[in-house]
Amino acid sequence: MRRLPSLNGLRAFEAAARHRSFTAAAAELHVSQAAVSRMVKLLEDRLGFALFDRRANALELTERGRALQPALTDAFDGIARRVEQVSAMRAGPVLTVGMGATVAVRWLIPRLSGFHIAHPEIEVRIATGGAGAPMNDDWTCAVLLGDGQWPGYEAERLFSSSLEPVCAPRLAAALCKPADLAGATLLHVSHWGEDWPRWLDAAGVADPMLASGTRGLSFGSYAMTLQAAIDGVGVALAPRLYSADDIAAGRLAAPFALAVPMVHSWYLVYRASRREDGGFGAFRDWLYRLRAEIE
Repeated sequence: MRRLPSLNGLRAFEAAARHRSFTAAAAELHVSQAAVSRMVKLLEDRLGFALFDRRANALELTERGRALQPALTDAFDGIARRVEQVSAMRAGPVLTVGMGATVAVRWLIPRLSGFHIAHPEIEVRIATGGAGAPMNDDWTCAVLLGDGQWPGYEAERLFSSSLEPVCAPRLAAALCKPADLAGATLLHVSHWGEDWPRWLDAAGVADPMLASGTRGLSFGSYAMTLQAAIDGVGVALAPRLYSADDIAAGRLAAPFALAVPMVHSWYLVYRASRREDGGFGAFRDWLYRLRAEIE
């Protein structure tokens, strides 16, 4: 069993010795100057010898004080460093998942609490890029939209979806048949320019202006087109995966029964070396359970 004097006394002495001042030590320790003086005096009484030679305008260490101070400074510095290191340690694994912003906001995040409740020990970080963006080496895995070809990576198909027109409920009443879209503002996603032409062709709409895919407004993501649709700007053509929650909540309506399959699917993409990373297996299993609900 260690027989040590009061740690408060040792801290007070070490700070006063380092600063050669009770006043400066008090400021560092957030106590009064009198408290520092009292703790040092109690320490000296406990040790049985003086640590300071107290003079009128100076505070000098005795020989024994000079011998003790470096050891205490090293010890307290070591404790501070270790506490900082331990505080920075994470209690559980970190799982960094990359994905497009739209699938994150419109599908994953509303369901993420289920994973967190089941696995509170896993710290989840969502990193966003384009839906078909290349993998980032810092990511544990990614949920990406594509054809399943990511050279150097494993790619497991999760699910696909279908494209269907959606709009604000107040606009849906005027859309009884696909040809009625001639009087509507179509909302396009700029990098998915074939979406509307494919759907219109499947619907048998021969209007050349509509079928050209150029009429209406264009946005940089499905998220923006869906928000514009919710706000009543026009009719969006979006994956059911993205619009289902808003349809269920009454923010959007699907005026037609026709939907066309998407060309691409969502995949779980990862390096084989990441398969054993903490949290990956649990997240993968959770995604597969969600897939069963979707399909």
